[in-house]
Amino acid sequence: MVQQPYVLSARSIVKRFGPTSVLRGFDLSIAPGEVHAFLGGNGAGKSTLIKIISGQHERDGGTLEFDGNEIGASAAAYVEAGAIAVVNQELALLPHLSVAENIAMPRLRRAMRKYSERAAKAVAVEALSLIDPHFARESAERVVGDLTLHERQLVEIARSLGSGARLLLLDEPTANLTAAETARLFAVIRRLIADTKLAVLFVSHRMREIRQIADVCTIIRDGKTAVDRVALDAISDREIVECMGQSVEPDEQSDAIAAHATQTQEGSDVRAKFSVSEGNTITIEHEGISVAIRPGSIVGLAGAPTGPSALITALTGLAADHAWHVKRNGATVAYTSPSAAARDGVGFISGDRANKGILETLPIVDNLVAAQRIVERRGVARKKEVQQGTRLLEALNVRAGSLWDLPSTLSGGTQQKLLVARWLTLKPKLLVLEEPTRGVDIRTKREIYALIRKMAAQGTAVIWWSTEYVELVELCDTVLAFDLDGRPTGVLRHADVDETRLANATGMAA
Repeated sequence: MVQQPYVLSARSIVKRFGPTSVLRGFDLSIAPGEVHAFLGGNGAGKSTLIKIISGQHERDGGTLEFDGNEIGASAAAYVEAGAIAVVNQELALLPHLSVAENIAMPRLRRAMRKYSERAAKAVAVEALSLIDPHFARESAERVVGDLTLHERQLVEIARSLGSGARLLLLDEPTANLTAAETARLFAVIRRLIADTKLAVLFVSHRMREIRQIADVCTIIRDGKTAVDRVALDAISDREIVECMGQSVEPDEQSDAIAAHATQTQEGSDVRAKFSVSEGNTITIEHEGISVAIRPGSIVGLAGAPTGPSALITALTGLAADHAWHVKRNGATVAYTSPSAAARDGVGFISGDRANKGILETLPIVDNLVAAQRIVERRGVARKKEVQQGTRLLEALNVRAGSLWDLPSTLSGGTQQKLLVARWLTLKPKLLVLEEPTRGVDIRTKREIYALIRKMAAQGTAVIWWSTEYVELVELCDTVLAFDLDGRPTGVLRHADVDETRLANATGMAA
């Protein structure tokens, strides 16, 4: 029997960070012309392996081969030569450069090669047009720092798709894309595979997408190989989740975590900063649409990013000029900054975890109490904050070496739980969530759901924007829908909320 040639073969890969072993003898093989789903829970080691393959980390043990040739300590040379391209979960763009410069620069691999602004724009438009022709035409000259997270995701993917690589590593590439953009991305990937025998390693927690695009899967669990190269049509969703070490039964553990978190906040010496009463109703109005957001309700936002983003900026003080009118108990509210909104009881969790959420250079304890310090206008850690942080980590089932470790030592899903934890003790009047389960596994999603439901049960009004319609159907009392141009199209009440109606109301596939 002739052994199948692999573009990439990883054998017995080991990676340690201090005393912590993240990868413990992991195996992975990717063949040309296939989309290989790489699955596992948050913290299992997926992103670490991708960073080893793409030369961002050096492995501590094991072997890597590319096209049959053994790779030395680092695979960085293969990335620099254009053989391997990667889209990381946390985007790696240069914010001070234009879209065209970010896409074209990696192709200037020869020293002193002349840069042509006109040629760079042409390259950028061509690459972006693969996914979104309209965005390509109007955004090539924009500065990346001025783009939304959704738009930056498109730029990152376009840069990698147009690289001519043999191996494409995609770590949660669709987390910020609409259904239509995801469909176009998948069409481009299929075309590249047919034309060039491109090999793709695809990471996602969305089983529907995995089934749509991938051929085989490998599952990682606690840094080891749980399933090696199994055809997706030979394994069920339930079996995949069980191999990841995650329950597919009702949320008993998540409910326990939410209950523990509630006990922790009630037992702490930090009192809720805001009074939440039945009369504290927030009303949002725009273009004939009016929605009353009452204490304890969960209101979903559905549609392309333009519409939900405009409403979120109005609610949280992120923009001075906006079309939405916000009233609380009949009085107009217009916040001048996110900190002003926070001090008036409006919490916000950004979907841009890396740039607008987690404080990367500050320890875990500072990340946990960041919102509280803004509200209280303080900046110095106190003994009771450390005690509070310890209780929160225990309540949220977060395993961390120390409160003084940096959040980069935690998985992306665990970092997301830290962002939710910021608001647990404050009991805000309104909590605005922007794609709060982006890039998190099934177990972590359920834990976040339970925490948000618990906050709503205690009187916090919640606004939840998600591009996953199944999430809105499960969680929301009411959903405000937006069309592709960002205009509100209607309000769906709980009995009317299903994926088909949301797709019809937004013009986006479910």
